Amino acid sequence: MSLVLCGLAAAPPSAWPEPGSNCPPLCDRIPDSAWIAPAQLPLAREYRWPGLAGLAVTAVAPRFRFEDECAVPPVPGDPRSYAVAARADVGQPPGHWQLRVQVIHWRGETWQGGQTAMAVVQGAVGALRDCLPNPPTITTDRPGRLAAVLDLGDGRVLHQYLVADPRNSTVVELAMWSTVPPQVAWAAPSDRRVLDALEAPLCTAYIGSCR
Repeated sequence: MSLVLCGLAAAPPSAWPEPGSNCPPLCDRIPDSAWIAPAQLPLAREYRWPGLAGLAVTAVAPRFRFEDECAVPPVPGDPRSYAVAARADVGQPPGHWQLRVQVIHWRGETWQGGQTAMAVVQGAVGALRDCLPNPPTITTDRPGRLAAVLDLGDGRVLHQYLVADPRNSTVVELAMWSTVPPQVAWAAPSDRRVLDALEAPLCTAYIGSCR
């Protein structure tokens, strides 16, 4: 399935920067409060992850980590090309777990942006299933929620999480990857706990979106 479901997304409305940590759904930035708490990330005890807001950079035409690893071609009209997005990367020495968290937000009416966010994650499931050389192990596949493990075929493994919150038109990605065997054995809470932790800050970050 394509990463885009035609007709769900329209050109973005005009928006303006908002001061402070939080902002309304019509917002031209990713609020600092939108990022998952470091202590709720997998392997937090071992790596003591830093706060992600201070590491975040603007992501132009964002893609998910598995798309680069699986050589997924760009999709014409991809709605992520006009989303507001930021990415935080935490690198580690070779053999350790690398970390990426990405927040992608569509401005304007949430009935429309929410459908777009859900469609992007739904499309990602289809693209992920076609990944070569080895089919992924998908551990969660529910509307707006995806968790998978990918054997990248070159001595590396990737843990991929995606969650969409239609209430505030936002998608959050968590990707962690390492060579095999990693220096630190993989350990993570349940998919549900990880995905809930990625989603929970959005209700605060986008004021009034979860009433």
